[in-house]
Amino acid sequence: MQQGHVSIAWPRAISYTRLMIPSSTSTDTTEMGSSEMGVVLYPSPGMGHLVSMLEFGKLLVQHGLHVTVIIVDPHYNTGSTAAFLSAASAANPSITFHRLPPIDLPPNPSRHHEAHAFDLLRLSNPHLLAFLRSAAPRALIVDGFCDYALDVTSELRLPCYMFYTSGAAVLAAFLYFPTLHASSDKSFRELGSTPLHMPGIPPLPADHMPLPVLDRDDKAYEGFLEISSRYPDNDGIIVNTFEALEPRALAAITAGRCVTDGRPTPPIYTIGPLIKSDGREKTNRAECIAWLDAQPRHSVVFLCFGSLGLFSAAQLKEIAAGLERSGQRFLWVVRSPPSDDPSKRMERPPEPDLDALLPEGFLERTKGQGLVVKSWAPQVEVLRHGAVGGFVTHLGWNSVLEAIIAGVPMVGWPLYAEQRMNEVFLVEEMKLAVAVKGYEGELVPSEEIEAKVRWLMESDGGQELRERTAEMKRKAAEALGEGGSSQAALMKLVAQWKSPANGD
Repeated sequence: MQQGHVSIAWPRAISYTRLMIPSSTSTDTTEMGSSEMGVVLYPSPGMGHLVSMLEFGKLLVQHGLHVTVIIVDPHYNTGSTAAFLSAASAANPSITFHRLPPIDLPPNPSRHHEAHAFDLLRLSNPHLLAFLRSAAPRALIVDGFCDYALDVTSELRLPCYMFYTSGAAVLAAFLYFPTLHASSDKSFRELGSTPLHMPGIPPLPADHMPLPVLDRDDKAYEGFLEISSRYPDNDGIIVNTFEALEPRALAAITAGRCVTDGRPTPPIYTIGPLIKSDGREKTNRAECIAWLDAQPRHSVVFLCFGSLGLFSAAQLKEIAAGLERSGQRFLWVVRSPPSDDPSKRMERPPEPDLDALLPEGFLERTKGQGLVVKSWAPQVEVLRHGAVGGFVTHLGWNSVLEAIIAGVPMVGWPLYAEQRMNEVFLVEEMKLAVAVKGYEGELVPSEEIEAKVRWLMESDGGQELRERTAEMKRKAAEALGEGGSSQAALMKLVAQWKSPANGD
C-alpha cells in the first residue's frame, strides 16, 4: 500500500451539521454533557477501522449510551469511505458524526500511508482537545492508531479505552513490540524467516510482521513503536475477538507477559465477533443471491479480497485458469488492477473490464460453473448463504470473523496490513484455514489455486477444516449469547460508562 495525496470529496448526502465543527451557538448533540452518558469513538482513517468502530457504536446505542464518532479527513483517498459514511449517517440517526478540521501535514519520507496517518492523528490533538472539552463525554474510545489521544485525555482526566480492530494474537505481538525492538538491532526484513518468539502466540517469521514495520529506519516503524509503547496506558483494551477463539493469546496478555517494562496490563474486554451488519448497499446483491439460491449446499467457493485487495492483470488470469480447471462452482469478486501511478494507489479503482482482464472465452466457458461480479458483493450475506462451502480471502480480521460466524472454512491469501500474521495464527494455532503457497512472490500460479480450491472442497482435510469452523461458529454464538463471555464484557463496559463516578 502506497501513499497517495488525494483528498476525499465528502458527498452532499452527509449532513453538514454532523460533520463540520459545531459553532459556539450550535445545538448539535455533540455537546452531550455527562448527564447524557455519552462516549466518543475515535477511529483512524481506513474502512477496516471505521466499520468495526461504527458497529461497536451501534451496540452502545442499543444499551442507552449516546455515541459520537470523530472523523479525520486523510490526505489519501480511502476508496469507499465517503460513500460508507453517507450511508452510515442516514442509517444511524442516533449516532452523531463529528469531523475534525483538516491538517496540513509535514513532509514524510515514508512510502507507507500509516506513517502519514500517524502524523495526521498526532497533529489533530489540539482540535480533539477542543472538541472533547466542549462535549464532556464519559470516555473516549480510540483505535490502535490513535493513542496520541492519551495526551489529550490525560489533560482532561478523561478515561481512555483502546478498541483493537485486529485479533488478540496481533495485540499480543504489538504489546510485545517494544521488547522485540530493544532485544535486537536488526530489522525484521533483515531477520527474514527467523522465527520471533512472543508470549501467547506461535513462532512468527520476522518478515510476516506488517510491511510498515519491516524496516527500522522507516517513519512508519517509529510510529508503530511509539503507539504500541503507549497501549498499556489505556484504562482498558477492547478486542474484537472472543475467548474461545484465542485463549492462549488472551491468557498471555491478561497475565502481563506481553508488557515487560513493569507497567500493569490494562483490563481486556473481548466483545466479538463484531461484524458489519447488512447495510443499504444493494450493488450486485440480487444477482449474487439469486445465483447462490440455484446452487447445491456447500458447493460454492467465494473469492473476495477486501477494499484494498487488488491483483495485477496477470494474477487475475492465473486465478481464472485455476478456478476453471478446478471444476468447482465459484462466486468471484473481481476488482481492477492497482494503478501504476503511486499517487492513485489509495483511490477507489474504476469498474473492471472483465472481458479485457480475464482469459479469452472464460466467462462464456464457465457460465454454468461460476459467477463473476464487478468490484463488490454483499460479503456477510454471501458467507451466510447455505450454498457457500469455502472462502478464498485476504485474511483481513473483519473478513475472518465474518467467515467464522458463518461457519465457512478459509483459504488464506494475505495481501497487506497484519494479514501474514493472521495466516500463521489461523493455520497454525486456530486451524481454521489453509494458505496458498507463494503469495510472497510476484505471482501465485494457477496450479496452486486449483490445488487449494480442490483440497478445500473435495478432500478429507478440507472436511475436517469445515467441521472445526462449524464448531467455532457455535462457540462464537455462545460468546455473544445471554451469559456469554463477550456479552458479559460488553455489559461491564456499559455499566462503567453509565456510572456517575465516570462522569464530569
